[in-house]
Amino acid sequence: MTSNFGVFTLGDALITFNPAETGPLRYVSSFSRKVGGAELNFAIGCARLGLKSKWMSRLGGDEFGRVIYNFARGEGIDVSEVKLVDGYPTSLNFKEIREDGSGKTFYYRYQSPILTMEPSDITEAIFDGVDIVHLTGVFLAIDPKNLAITMQVLKLAKEKNIPVSFDPNIRLKLWTMEEAITTYMKIFPFVDILLTGRDEIELILGESSEQSLANFAKLFQITHLVIKDGGNGAKVFINNEWHKKEAFKVRPIDTVGAGDGFDAGYIYSYLHGYSPFESLQFANGVGALVTTVSGDNEGLPELEEVLSFIRNEKVIER
Repeated sequence: MTSNFGVFTLGDALITFNPAETGPLRYVSSFSRKVGGAELNFAIGCARLGLKSKWMSRLGGDEFGRVIYNFARGEGIDVSEVKLVDGYPTSLNFKEIREDGSGKTFYYRYQSPILTMEPSDITEAIFDGVDIVHLTGVFLAIDPKNLAITMQVLKLAKEKNIPVSFDPNIRLKLWTMEEAITTYMKIFPFVDILLTGRDEIELILGESSEQSLANFAKLFQITHLVIKDGGNGAKVFINNEWHKKEAFKVRPIDTVGAGDGFDAGYIYSYLHGYSPFESLQFANGVGALVTTVSGDNEGLPELEEVLSFIRNEKVIER
């Protein structure tokens, strides 16, 4: 069932190639083609939960760009702000998985089509029917000029009293930690909901004690400071108080996309007026379900699946 609430996000998307066998990539000869990207994963997660999900992007005017466009549209995402651009190849990544389960990701996003987006592309009409804006640090990391685009989004969202959620989603293969921190400090004053990993916030602030996090939230007037900590659960600082919820016990197969799923779950619960405990429980449930399926977004659950899982609170196999 579709909700009346609308969510807007923008960012790059990639074709992801998953290896058919383990070992160094140079010896792998076959791959399965998937679709990925942090913001697209978030948009998919929201759409599957029944939110009206709008995603803005630029894709290559090539076959891979059409794969992503059709995939997003098939998920029920509003792709009216997605354009196919000739002369810019759709971004790719290849995953390497070693015998012990560890892995690496190799990105090929030089001359990403997202580079053709300009601040002037962010118009007031984009925000029609939008109840919350969600941004991530991945878009900001791709190119320095994306900060101007992001600031235009933040400016219009503020003018329209639309709350903003932000996930730093640090990608040190794309920029340095110093560059990331400098940029984030320009973003934080506009953020209402910060969704960050414990390790990430420690990299940003240099510490992660509850007192230092509380001071940080008060400094930037962040109303929901959400700390994601994987198998240890999550916590949120709201109205000068910490609320915590342990993680669900599942057998994780693939943790890729779990953070994006958690974000979608938290935003759903926020829009629907859940209590802090209920929000953490719901978001933890979405994140846990994502880890039980291999792939970037294949495990993002439908609303009924999350609700059923939370009610049962048992180890599941999918």
